[in-house]
Amino acid sequence: MRNIAVILAGGTGSRMGAEVPKQFLPLAGRAVIEYPIGAFDSHPAIDEVAVVMHPDWKGEFEAIAKRNSWRKLTKVIDGGSERYMSSLNAIMAYIDEPDDTNLLLHDAARPFVTAEIIDHVVMALEHHEAVGVAVPSTDTVWEVHPDFDGNDFGRFVARIPERRLMWRAQTPQSFRLPLIRDAYQRALQDPQFSVTDDCGVVRKYMPGTKITVVEGSERNMKITHADDLSVMQNNINNG
Repeated sequence: MRNIAVILAGGTGSRMGAEVPKQFLPLAGRAVIEYPIGAFDSHPAIDEVAVVMHPDWKGEFEAIAKRNSWRKLTKVIDGGSERYMSSLNAIMAYIDEPDDTNLLLHDAARPFVTAEIIDHVVMALEHHEAVGVAVPSTDTVWEVHPDFDGNDFGRFVARIPERRLMWRAQTPQSFRLPLIRDAYQRALQDPQFSVTDDCGVVRKYMPGTKITVVEGSERNMKITHADDLSVMQNNINNG
């Protein structure tokens, strides 16, 4: 069984409002993307690392790769215009691999994935075809619907799920190659296809498959807003 880590770095930074994609922003003297690649490259259970990158930023990434001693980085794959297309491009890049190949799909904007998380994911993949990482929600979660009755505020609380059942998804989201390949093949036949992550593709289009969940870490947060970098810098400073 081979474990291939795929770092999804296809974004262009438009939502952050930065001049460069968030995966290239500086964090404690290094680019954000260097952290997750280093974590997977140094993990003994990971056999290979690939990066999915927007073509316009490949040159920038190649310069970063040259100054690192990553041994397992083998592919830089073109990213798509949407996140799911980047995942699909990665799947197609490994389509001829044996059926016992695992793909661990990880957001480049989550720099602090830990060796412990990777350990747990790899162990779970020995027994399960799909593995997600998540942390229990410490907040009550509301399901909010649009208000079509003319309310000035435009939305209302439709349902309050039981908090102990609510977990916040992280990455890596990991799959046996034939499963995620077949899930995307089905998804692409659906004119209403719309999901936000790879586990969502499996959940919707391979409904008979259980997605096993291993616990992540609050440090494995995703950079979404500019302030998130300050939080991460503080985490580094505080150990």
